[in-house]
Amino acid sequence: MRRYGKHTDEDDIRSRPNRRGNRPRTHIRPKHEDAAEGMVLTVDRGRLTCLVEDRVVTAMKARELGRKAAVVGDRVALVGDLSGAKDTLARIVRITERSSVLRRTADDDDPYERVVVANADQLAVVTALADPEPRPRLIDRCLVAAYDGGLEPLLVLTKSDLAPPDKLLELYGDLDIPYVVTSRAELESGEAVERVREQLDGRITAFVGHSGVGKTTLVNALVPLERRRTTGHVNAVTGRGRHTTTSALALPLAGAGGWVIDTPGVRSFGLAHVDPSRVIHAFPDLEPGTEGCPRACSHDEPDCALDDWVAEGHADPARLYSLRRLLASRERTDGD
Repeated sequence: MRRYGKHTDEDDIRSRPNRRGNRPRTHIRPKHEDAAEGMVLTVDRGRLTCLVEDRVVTAMKARELGRKAAVVGDRVALVGDLSGAKDTLARIVRITERSSVLRRTADDDDPYERVVVANADQLAVVTALADPEPRPRLIDRCLVAAYDGGLEPLLVLTKSDLAPPDKLLELYGDLDIPYVVTSRAELESGEAVERVREQLDGRITAFVGHSGVGKTTLVNALVPLERRRTTGHVNAVTGRGRHTTTSALALPLAGAGGWVIDTPGVRSFGLAHVDPSRVIHAFPDLEPGTEGCPRACSHDEPDCALDDWVAEGHADPARLYSLRRLLASRERTDGD
């Protein structure tokens, strides 16, 4: 075998030809300074529908982004054919830093977290007061995900003609969460739609809820031009409805300058990705009391400094109970 020293003659070195005849791969990525800005509206099997100015453009992710995926709500930069004409395809070359993220895992033992929505201001947790029965543990988990991801929560309680909202509202009263109560008759008359719309004005709101609660029906009422198939019925045995929304979809809220993001109905909301220490940020009246907590305190153990903080009158005991209930929801199943 021939060995080369430090000072070899270039003629002595054999180079292999590029069999494909194309340019060698490089780690230098193009800057695409002339790329247009857009917003991802929906994602379907590798194809992304984006809004670029007033045009709806179909795009795919550029290879240089690697494994980084774009989700509904992402602000992206696109190049290529941006006309929006049929059978045209653009490329997403850059994903802007996100202001918020709604994440979930399949269950609490699943290490893989999935980003459902990006850059939303608000999370509307939709639950029926009856048919199907409310699931407070699932609501708690959605609230934890909202607080962790930087979204403000909103409770939307449907079917108040079948059961009163008082008991459920009392459970969340100490969290100071805004809420809207609707009935079927109010949805048909449009009265409930206007009350919900007031909470969405000028904001990007993601809607989440388990199947059968009327989430997609409400979205259809809010965005009448985008009629979508609603839940056919609720299973009498399981109390759960059939899924009608199969992927997240962003829809413009007419006349209010906001966006509604409809997400698929969930049967579970895993929180394996949530660090309990971040949930306390949603309780500014309790957060100063954690300065005396031991390292890696779960805020639900004998040495937690929050007990003394509340006992000294710095915060309402009900607020501490609410915090610990939300944290405990990570350790319970959604059906509890």
